[in-house]
Amino acid sequence: MSTTTRTLLASALTLGLALSSSAAFAQDAAAKSPPKTDHSAMTHADRHDSNEPVTDSWITTKVKADLLASSNVPGTEVKVETVNGVVSLSGTVATKAEHDKAIATAKGIKGVTRVDAAALKVSAAKKR
Repeated sequence: MSTTTRTLLASALTLGLALSSSAAFAQDAAAKSPPKTDHSAMTHADRHDSNEPVTDSWITTKVKADLLASSNVPGTEVKVETVNGVVSLSGTVATKAEHDKAIATAKGIKGVTRVDAAALKVSAAKKR
């Protein structure tokens, strides 16, 4: 897969994540707080959802997008699942370096509590 294709795919996933998580955060925030009436007094922090808790689906999408955007990991070969902040990686990569990079990428995502890569295998027969 070419770098351009990976970048476009990662961008599309990130856009989808942003659009879907914004709606979810907006619904959740609206239920928790009274509506603001003075919009001129809103600060950037009032509109920013980075302090909201992340969901497992958000984590999964973010990990997958980052893997696809990385030139050092075949993102299409790595399956990502998240349950209660624990990311499970599975599939087959060509080298130990790709294996380690996939784990490091997942660990770097907000909300990840642990990464389980027991099912992520390195294949000596698979050459890149």
